[in-house]
Amino acid sequence: MTFVPGLTLGRRFHDEVLAPILRRRFPGLRYAAGLLDGGSELLGLDTARSTDHDWGPRAQIFVAAADAWRIPRLLAALDADLPADFLGWPTRFAGLGRLGVVDPAGVRHGVKIDELVGWWRDRLGFDPAAGVTTADWLATPTQRLAEATGGEVFHDGLDGALTGARRALRWYPDDVWRYVLAAGWTRVAQAEHLPGRCAEVGDDVGSRVVTAGLARDVMRLGLLLRRCWPPYDKWLGTVFGRLPGAGPVVAALADALGPGDWPRREDGLVRALETVAAWTDDTGLAAPVRARPRPFHRRPFLVLDAGRVAAALHAAVTDPALRARPPVGAVDQFVDSVDLLTHADRARRLAGALPVVPDVPDVPDGPDGPG
Repeated sequence: MTFVPGLTLGRRFHDEVLAPILRRRFPGLRYAAGLLDGGSELLGLDTARSTDHDWGPRAQIFVAAADAWRIPRLLAALDADLPADFLGWPTRFAGLGRLGVVDPAGVRHGVKIDELVGWWRDRLGFDPAAGVTTADWLATPTQRLAEATGGEVFHDGLDGALTGARRALRWYPDDVWRYVLAAGWTRVAQAEHLPGRCAEVGDDVGSRVVTAGLARDVMRLGLLLRRCWPPYDKWLGTVFGRLPGAGPVVAALADALGPGDWPRREDGLVRALETVAAWTDDTGLAAPVRARPRPFHRRPFLVLDAGRVAAALHAAVTDPALRARPPVGAVDQFVDSVDLLTHADRARRLAGALPVVPDVPDVPDGPDGPG
């Protein structure tokens, strides 16, 4: 079978198969359709390798609350009327998971039908069309935001409700953006001196491990600074590398993570940090710091002293509640458990355990320790 990018396959599947079935069997039905529920195809990063699981002709259909009662009938009509294959790909699947492994003898198709507001609440924990509060932003992993604003809408016959909800999630309000960036730079400040200390005592592997963690933080910061939702780790480097101006940072991080000795690792790390600090200044979100590498106190390690950047961003936050909140950022800045971040209720409970932030919707449109 010839590989077709998943979003292209999904759009054609809707336009050429699903829409005609729905028009014929349910004339006048108002619905929206698209793909927003996860998968490499939502980021345009699927390849032929992606077809070995969770991939095939599929789409999501959304109906209004008034039509939710029709969902069983809609599913039954699709069960009866879907062709066996589309563009050479079977339309039915076997296994658990979202679709499972493609199997011509499978009994499930790849079309999900949900009531729109209920789907948003299940996926994110809130309905973005009703407004996005500060608490909502901080409880939502950026991977979920990347999916919700990525993917594609194939049809929006619900008075633009699906498109409008996606528009409300395009980007953080400036104050939340400042707070999240300050938290990212705080993470850097807490660890940037550790690779040198590890190297100094002969722990080269430990030095590389800490450097790798810093590289991840740098890439997430860079994406946030370029108003691009950071995806989960599989695609973090790929998406970062496509950013305008990312080339020098990628080259610096390659030096920091490569086979060279500590001096080369240090040089790569501080070059990457210096460049991304300049990106921070360029946003105009806070007073420019123009941070340059400096020794870490009296120790022979160069650092950016990233706390300066974090402090400038924090000082520019105008919301008193955000200013008083611990500098931990959004939920996926302080926890990376897949089993937590992929469940909106768990993520919201954890984020909600921190000091409360205002629930006002945004209208849519130092030295280390001993030793």
